[in-house]
Amino acid sequence: MTVRDAARRWGISERLVQKLCAQSRISGAEKFGGSWRIPVSALKPSDPRRACLTQHPALRPRRISGDHANLMPLMNTAFAPGHCREFVESLEEGPRRDIARAELAYFGGHPEEALALAEQHLGSDDLDTRLSACLICAYANLPLGRIDLARSSLEGARGVLAAASEENPQLRVAEAFIAQAASVLLHLPAPDNLPDAHEMLPLLPPGLRAFACYVRAHAVYLKGDYSLSLGIAETSLMVQDEVYPIPSIYLHLIAVMDLMSLRRTDDARRHLLAAWELALPDDLIEAFGEHHGLLGGMLEAAIKPTWPEDFKRIIAITYRFSAGWRRIHNPATGAAVADDLTTTEFAASMLAVRGWTNQEIAQHMGVSVNTVKSYISSSLQKLGIARRQDLSRFMLS
Repeated sequence: MTVRDAARRWGISERLVQKLCAQSRISGAEKFGGSWRIPVSALKPSDPRRACLTQHPALRPRRISGDHANLMPLMNTAFAPGHCREFVESLEEGPRRDIARAELAYFGGHPEEALALAEQHLGSDDLDTRLSACLICAYANLPLGRIDLARSSLEGARGVLAAASEENPQLRVAEAFIAQAASVLLHLPAPDNLPDAHEMLPLLPPGLRAFACYVRAHAVYLKGDYSLSLGIAETSLMVQDEVYPIPSIYLHLIAVMDLMSLRRTDDARRHLLAAWELALPDDLIEAFGEHHGLLGGMLEAAIKPTWPEDFKRIIAITYRFSAGWRRIHNPATGAAVADDLTTTEFAASMLAVRGWTNQEIAQHMGVSVNTVKSYISSSLQKLGIARRQDLSRFMLS
C-alpha cells in the first residue's frame, strides 16, 4: 500500500508515515522512488510513550489495589498488546489464573473453553472469583445457545451480590456494574435503587470503569443520542492513564457505531482500526463478532480486504453470538430482529435503513451497485416485505 493508504488506515499523517518508514519502524517497508511501498499486512508501529506505560506484562503487579480489583482480572489489566497470554501465564497458579484464562478464551472467540475454565469456580468462596465465573459463564453460554443458563448465571451473580451487600454496602457498586451490563446488553430487568453511573464509576478499578463507560455509551446509543454516546466513549479512551486493551476495544467499537450513524465514515474507520490494532496481536476478536450488525459494513470495508481469514472467523462468531442474542432480544423487546439474512445482507440493509443510497453502500463496502441491489432484494424477499422502507422493522437501532 502507499503512504497515503497507510496514513488513512492508521489515522495518522502521511508525513508521520514517511518518518516511521525512514526510521525502519514499519516492517517490510521499501523505498520506492521518492516514497515508500508498505506491506498491506503491516501494523501501525506502537507509540514509544505507550510502551513506557505498558511494561512487560510479567513485571506488572499481580493484583491492583482497591475493592473488586480481582473481578475480571484480564479485563482489568493494562497488558501490552501481543503479550496477553504471557501475562495470563505469569499469574500464580490458582483461581485468578483460571479466570484470566477463561477471559482470554472468551474474548478470543472460544466460549466452550471459557466455560470449562470458569464453571469450576461458580461456587468459590472468594466473591471476586465467583462473580467473574458467573459473568463469563453468562456470556459464554449465549453463543452456545444456552439461553436459560446465560440468564441463570447472571441472576446467580446478582443474587450473591444482593445478599452480600446487605452487610457491605460497598458491594452495591459491583452489583450495579453487573446489573447495568445485563440490562443494556442482555435486556434483563435491572433492580430498583441501584447506584447510578456517576456514583458507580469512581469506585470501580480502572479497567472495569472503562468497560462500564462502554455499557453506558451503549445504553445512550440505543436511545439514539449518537453524539453523546460518542462523547462518552472518546472521553473514556482519552482519560485512561494506561491502555486497557479489552475495554478499549469495546469503546472503540461503540464509537464506530455512533460515527456510522452520524455518517462520519473516515472517523469510524480510524476507530475500527484502532480497535483492530489492540485486538490482532492477541487474537481478541470476539467483540468484532458481537458488534458486526451495528458496525454499518465497516468490517467488510476495512478488515475483509486485508485480513480475509480473520474476517471469516469474525463472521463465524457473529452467527453464533447473534443467534443467542436474538433469542433474548426479540422476546424481551417485542421487536423481531432479522435472523435469516447473511451478515453481508444485514450490513447492506442496515445502511439502507439509515438512508444510504445503493451507490453509497457500494462504494463503502467495495462492491458494485448491482451487488448491493441483489443484497437488498434478497433481504426483502427473505423478510417477506416489498418496500425498502419496511426494512427498519427488522434492523437494529
